[in-house]
Amino acid sequence: MSTPNAICRWSRLLRLGAAAGALLALGGCASVFLVDNQVQSYARWAEGPTPSGAAAPVAIPQAPQVYRFERLPSQQDSRSGGGQDELETLTTLALGRVGWTPAATGVTAPWTVGVSASTLRLPRAPWESPYDGLWGGGFGAGFGFPGRDHVVTSSGHILYAPLFLRMETPYYQREVSLIIRHAASGRVVYETRAAHDGRWNSSNALWTAMLDAALRDFPTPPAGLRQVNIEVPR
Repeated sequence: MSTPNAICRWSRLLRLGAAAGALLALGGCASVFLVDNQVQSYARWAEGPTPSGAAAPVAIPQAPQVYRFERLPSQQDSRSGGGQDELETLTTLALGRVGWTPAATGVTAPWTVGVSASTLRLPRAPWESPYDGLWGGGFGAGFGFPGRDHVVTSSGHILYAPLFLRMETPYYQREVSLIIRHAASGRVVYETRAAHDGRWNSSNALWTAMLDAALRDFPTPPAGLRQVNIEVPR
């Protein structure tokens, strides 16, 4: 016969199992992550004649349109060519979603597109102190003091964590930008950039989300800085 204590233990185990199952179910539902972007775009489709006298566009172009990529000298360097090829491939897909496609061989393109991307790797998030928490010493909340080689945990214990044993989680600041020019005049008619900060590793899905954010509301974007959130499947 089960004792009252045994029944209580089984009851607690069942409740714990149910709670764990609920957490797993919630985790299964979290099938996307959010890429929040700060986006700013500038459209100058009609801005009068150019100094060279070349014809300038006088109306906002409607899709479909064709273009060709142009590269800066630094982007033509063989050491960075592979990364630029991949970035332009992702840009081709993003522009395709707004009705712009690369010009076929032998076809004159009225527009040129330049795309660039940058990543700044920080050892930690800008708001984090190198003395916050524990690195290599355990888990849990802790309070660090600059210049000291230990932290005091929330329970009052002192744990030593020499600097050379501390491990930090990198934080990335990324930006992607596109510049569209009127091919005949060389005049910039559209400029847009998207910036995203976070801990996500670099991936095609991340850069695709940033490109889609940069092209949000193309070709007539609102004025000013705006936030564009893109959900990316995990």
